Amino acid sequence: MKMQFSKTIGGMAIVASTLILTGCPSSNDNNSQVEPPKDAPAVKQEYKVTVTNLTANQPFSPITVVAHSAEYPQYRVGEPASNALERLAESGNNSGFSSEKGVEKVASGSGELFPGNKVEVTISLDVDKLLPVSVLTMPVNTNDAFVGLSTIDVSGLAKGQTLSFRGNIYDAGTEANTESKGTVPGPAGGGQGYNSERDDINKVHIHPGVISADDGLTGSALSASHRFDNPGMSVVIERVK
Repeated sequence: MKMQFSKTIGGMAIVASTLILTGCPSSNDNNSQVEPPKDAPAVKQEYKVTVTNLTANQPFSPITVVAHSAEYPQYRVGEPASNALERLAESGNNSGFSSEKGVEKVASGSGELFPGNKVEVTISLDVDKLLPVSVLTMPVNTNDAFVGLSTIDVSGLAKGQTLSFRGNIYDAGTEANTESKGTVPGPAGGGQGYNSERDDINKVHIHPGVISADDGLTGSALSASHRFDNPGMSVVIERVK
């Protein structure tokens, strides 16, 4: 098509203005957005949890890191332990946490963590769902003790940043602290571990400590070396990705 130009300066300005407006996108185009594919993989952030056993003679069961809703902490002092926590505190078995209400993900160390040693456990969380994490383990030469840190907020960590904590040793309140050979599952006792019957106060509380046969507890399979003070573990959480 042959384009006509006006001979006057004013006419040319009008024509140019018309051409520029014609080339602009419509308001509908400006508001349109390209939707990402519905099957696009979720973006992950990765966290390294380093746990050190601070006790003198209490090996820890495999370290358990749980990502969960803040509305559902893995334990509350003064309240009964969940079934998953009872199993962990009596036998070191952490398999029950994945089915607990509010739990999104569970990561576990492999094997026992011996006194003075450290282990790293990695957990990946969705960027759009950065849930708090709890860290749990059992001092295995006890009846129903566990070491815990509850509901740690990691959402503010930038890559390379860390958070440091100390975790106390608690009593799950599900089994009497007889310290007997038949009830302590660790190497000092070789007992049965988990028992569904609850014969203690049925409330989580700070552990009163090991008494031991050395201090006159009849039937105790433990010695003074198995005693412990708080805190029982150190924990460093680093965002690595």
